[in-house]
Amino acid sequence: MLTIVAFVVALGLLIAVHEYGHYRVAVACGVKVLRFSVGFGKTLYSYRPKRQRPGQDTEFVIGAFPLGGYVKMLDEREAPVAPEERHLAFNTQPLRSRAAIVAAGPVANLLLAILLYAAVSWIGVQEPKAILASPAQGSIAARAGLHGGEQVEQAGFEGEALQPVRSFEDMRWLLTRGALDGRDVRLQLASGDRKPGAQVLLPLTQLPSREADAQLFRQIGILGPWTPPVIGDVMEGAARRAGLRKGDTVVSVDTQEVVDGQQLRELIRGSVQDGKALTRTWQIRRDGRALEVAVQPDVVQDGGAAVGRIGAYVGAAPEFVTVQYGPLEGVWKGAQRTWEVSLLTLRMMGRMVIGEASLKNLSGPLTIADYAGKSASLGLTQYLVFLALISVSLGVLNLLPLPVLDGGHLMYYLWEAVTGRGVSDAWMERLQRGGVAVLLVMMSIALFNDVTRLFG
Repeated sequence: MLTIVAFVVALGLLIAVHEYGHYRVAVACGVKVLRFSVGFGKTLYSYRPKRQRPGQDTEFVIGAFPLGGYVKMLDEREAPVAPEERHLAFNTQPLRSRAAIVAAGPVANLLLAILLYAAVSWIGVQEPKAILASPAQGSIAARAGLHGGEQVEQAGFEGEALQPVRSFEDMRWLLTRGALDGRDVRLQLASGDRKPGAQVLLPLTQLPSREADAQLFRQIGILGPWTPPVIGDVMEGAARRAGLRKGDTVVSVDTQEVVDGQQLRELIRGSVQDGKALTRTWQIRRDGRALEVAVQPDVVQDGGAAVGRIGAYVGAAPEFVTVQYGPLEGVWKGAQRTWEVSLLTLRMMGRMVIGEASLKNLSGPLTIADYAGKSASLGLTQYLVFLALISVSLGVLNLLPLPVLDGGHLMYYLWEAVTGRGVSDAWMERLQRGGVAVLLVMMSIALFNDVTRLFG
């Protein structure tokens, strides 16, 4: 139920904001708006305000099918217009006004994203400290000399000034951008085992793959924040058979010392040889007593590889810090994050077009609904972050130069500005058909990916 409510609220808000952008600028430009609809199909609710701006008589509608919306304006190309109202028609407006009206929808979504990211910054969010877990064996982080337990104070792209890192999520976002853009990242560590201010370079340009999936961070080697090697909730499986209990601290596996939860998870994954589980001796500490237990994990398939699982949560909760910004700094952070996510979205779309990224990255309504429910269950701030991300995606998608989208109409107006004449009706029809075909293909791929992720 939460998933449905969160999904409907998200869709309703994002579509309403998008269409309100078109509506508000149309009214400001003196265009008569006939209908403002959130949703398509049968009308569930309609309202016509008695007091409207001069020349306006807009009907506000909620449709039965929520995946979209529209603003219907007076337009001679769609229906006859009375001579006395011709100056209120969309098609009679100057080029700059028509372009502003069309661009206002995506811009409204991007402005909403800034506001949502800013709200998260103002409210504050609990995020793990930027303390690194043990890197995956053979990964970039391991080859760079990281061992786990280092705290990152500053980070940045190679050749640029380092910026403060307030949480592990800050660093994860920087690594994501660096990996997808092919840029090396430099970390400045806090004083500790190493000399104060020691720096480590992560050569992300050496990554063999740039797919935005779980394997990306495994190749980098930074999979999560540092956590103590403690056993959490025990379910059915190898952990229960071995007699492990919640709260057990793992000291070593065979003769290898265990320093954190990430290292322990990797040792469990690697306890498989030739498709068969290996039995290993764990030294644990329980209620102040040292014990030894023999653990043979269950073998499961993960990405086509056989790995070990014990049926228990491994690693205690990481150390958290509250990340919060002031009013002006929060707005700046919101604008900065919106810009970064927009650029990242465009780059990913471009890489999918030229075949450098998999089309599996496309997501549709089922995945969006799933993440809506999951983010809402985690609390207000996580749901706001989800809304901001989808709002950016909607804004960027609508600016793509596809004829059926706002970006396609802006391309028509660019042609008109350069040549001094509009696109002919014949070409308009051809382009619209092509745009619909491309959009249907994208939607089909996204829906297929949804079904594969959720039910495959």
